[in-house]
Order: sequence, then structure tokens, then C-alpha cells
Amino acid sequence: MAVRRDLLSLDKGNAETVARHLVMAVRLVDDDPSLALAHARAARQRAGRIAVVRETAGVVAYHAGEWAEALSELRTARRMSGGAGLLAVMADCERGLGRPERAIELGRSDEARALTGDEASELRIVVSGARMDLGQYDQAVVTLQTADLDPERTGSAAARLFYAYADALVAAGRTAEGLEWFLNAASADLDGETDAEERAAELTGGE
Repeated sequence: MAVRRDLLSLDKGNAETVARHLVMAVRLVDDDPSLALAHARAARQRAGRIAVVRETAGVVAYHAGEWAEALSELRTARRMSGGAGLLAVMADCERGLGRPERAIELGRSDEARALTGDEASELRIVVSGARMDLGQYDQAVVTLQTADLDPERTGSAAARLFYAYADALVAAGRTAEGLEWFLNAASADLDGETDAEERAAELTGGE
């Protein structure tokens, strides 16, 4: 397990305690983000020099709505480990802090250009949202227009992308196209993660 390898630099007792805190943080993050954050902070206090601990603390803080703390932790983790991971989460933190322009800047960075697949798609979704924060609805639509907009795709990543695209289209006044993509999102959303069906129903007056 990669996390346990990272904790080998700690003494055995401390490593076990940190590992338990990390496990609880991840386990609780969806149901009780505040308690999850308490565990993540406890792990950070004991092992603040380990990148995976700082990254976990950042992600959990993000889920708890602690945008500034999340951004600080994720920046620290990136400095320690390198790479462009979690750039979308960092950009969304900037949005949460009321700084959509900074989210857009992250989307233009060299690290962003190095992203591929679902990571790149997630960042585009956040940048599109930042454009919408600024009232730039047409640009929000264009941001999401890539080869990944394939209605034959299914799964969580596809559903999230289609939903964001539909949302941007409706905001730009292109309601008929937005309805089509909400329906595509509903078809792709195998696990029911979005309210795409409800949004589509709203646009058709519940027909």
C-alpha cells in the first residue's frame, strides 16, 4: 500500500496512529466531513512532512467547505511531491473563495495542459463553472467542447461532464440543446449521482 510506504519514515507507533486517522478521515468524509477533518488535522499534526498526509488533509478540508485550508494543504502537497494532481480541486477552492479568475488561470497553466483523461475533464468543468460565476456563459460552453462530449459514453465522469455542459448551455440561453445534454447526462449517470433527470423535467415543464 503506497500510503504505508510513505509512513515508513515515522516511528512505528506514530505511523500506526497516523494511518488510523487517515483511514477514518477517508471513511467519514461523505457522511461527517467535520469529524473527517478533525482526523485529517490530527494526522497532519503528527506527520506534516509527508505529502500524502497533506494531500488527504486538503481533500477532506475541501469536502468540509474549508476552502482556504484545503488550498493551502494541496499546494503544500504539490510542492512536496510534484505533479499536477488535484488541480481541479484547487481551482474549485479558488471558486469557493470567490476568486473565479484564479480558477481560470489554473486552467491555463502548464500543469493543466499536461493533464489527460478524467483529470483534464474535471478541471474543464471547474473552469467552465468559473466562467459562469463571471457571467461568461458562451465561454463556459466553449470550455467544455472537446472530444469527450460523446453521448455514447457512460459512467460518473461522463455524466458530470454532460451535466456541466447542459448547465452552461441553459445559462447561455440554448435551452433545447441543454435539455438534450441533461438527457444524455441522465443516460450516462449509472449510479444516480446527478439530478439530470429532474433538471430535464424542469425544462419540459414536467412532461
